[in-house]
Amino acid sequence: MVVSVPAVPPTAGTLRYPAGSLVILTGLPGAGKSTLLRRLYGLDGAEAAPVTAGGATVIDSAQSRARWAGRLTWAPKPARTALVFATHVWRIRRALRSGQAVIAHNRGCGPVVLRGFAWLARRSGAAFHLLLLDAPAEAALAGQRARGRVVPPRTFAAHRRHWTALVGRARAGRYAPAAGAHVLDRAAADLLVSIDFDGTTP
Repeated sequence: MVVSVPAVPPTAGTLRYPAGSLVILTGLPGAGKSTLLRRLYGLDGAEAAPVTAGGATVIDSAQSRARWAGRLTWAPKPARTALVFATHVWRIRRALRSGQAVIAHNRGCGPVVLRGFAWLARRSGAAFHLLLLDAPAEAALAGQRARGRVVPPRTFAAHRRHWTALVGRARAGRYAPAAGAHVLDRAAADLLVSIDFDGTTP
């Protein structure tokens, strides 16, 4: 049964998910997804591999970028980007197969990407949930500039189209192929103190 889940109110400090779930933290590039994971799980941003913390495997795509940093410099950027994404997805799949809960950063929020994650979750018998960090486009662009990696305008425009559609569906209680979704604005994200995987449906 799919339960409609509204945006988390600003007073909420903990999100709870069923044990063994896959939670994909997504949002516009620069929205603050990596920053949120670092704060919640004590990461320093230099990790090159997933980290086990708070009862879950924490997987940031930055970990896969760090894994390949300085390698394959001869390859064109699209090939390097594809390799980083493939490594990221492989790590999510491997963690799910262990039976442990997984919370993973992913900037892609298009239907094909989300269906892929739903398929991985089903294959492992895990519930698939979305955690949507809803930052204004201007704030996301500022975040990109602050980190020194600015997404090309055409790519960012595509992200915005997919993101607007996804958030609209989630707020209306339609978030298939996920079993549930939470939408956090930046203020609510700042008040979040933990994510628990204790068998409780959010």
